Amino acid sequence: MLSLQPHLKDLGGGFTVRRLLPAASRQAVGPFLFFDHFGPVEAGPADNHDVRPHPHIGLATVTYLFEGAMMHRDSTGVVKRIEPGAINWMTAGRGIVHSERTPDDLRSVVRRSHGLQLWAALPAADEELAPTFSHTPADAIPEIEVGGAHIRVLVGEAFGVVSPVAVRSATLYLDIALTVGDAFPLPLAEERAVYVVEGDAQLDGDDIPPGRMVVLDPGEEPMLSADADARVVLIGGAPLGPRHIWWNFVSSRKERIVQAADDWAAQRMGNVPGETELIPLPDKRPG
Repeated sequence: MLSLQPHLKDLGGGFTVRRLLPAASRQAVGPFLFFDHFGPVEAGPADNHDVRPHPHIGLATVTYLFEGAMMHRDSTGVVKRIEPGAINWMTAGRGIVHSERTPDDLRSVVRRSHGLQLWAALPAADEELAPTFSHTPADAIPEIEVGGAHIRVLVGEAFGVVSPVAVRSATLYLDIALTVGDAFPLPLAEERAVYVVEGDAQLDGDDIPPGRMVVLDPGEEPMLSADADARVVLIGGAPLGPRHIWWNFVSSRKERIVQAADDWAAQRMGNVPGETELIPLPDKRPG
């Protein structure tokens, strides 16, 4: 097993996330090559945690909230309020621009935000797909109980239950709520990792503190348990091979990253209807 600790990343406006992937010792787990955990954090009317329009290529963003809400807008014309329990899967493909902002009805009140944002690599043959956005509401996500634990099958298949979220490669993403005495063997996938969102969980009796990710060895089926309330996610699936990652761009081809940087600098990647702001390209360009 490989244990990963988060590093803190300031996204601006005092909004800090805990980033687990990519790590120096591990770029990806299955298709997932980016893993951010934000919150729980409380914000007031004076706080601005909006993420201005910015571009992506060659990946899919996967947004999942435990608390709060955000307003998604993108260059395909989609406007969608993202709320707890839903899976929001944005396929960037050949290029998309999007923003993530506080909904207008929450700006004047004290609000809490807590969730995960992951990036999934696309198979090399799908990296230039047309961009799309797919919303799967919370009540469409299947839920089961195994060994006393409450499990939401967000993406993929586990324990004979299949998520309705459409994916381009073998992918597994579970949200697991544990209480004292709950225990079950983790389902298999080609690659897997366990992340403790809150509380303390155990793998075969060994403690995993909150904020820690453990990458499992292939083929092992450790028992996941807890001696108090805990929330855990399991991610994984089939690996898609190494990827070049620079800023918000992912590709199997380095020259495609360079092209995307040039396109964003020249504003050739489209725009988000109704938006006038944007996040500029970093000063240091990809080589």
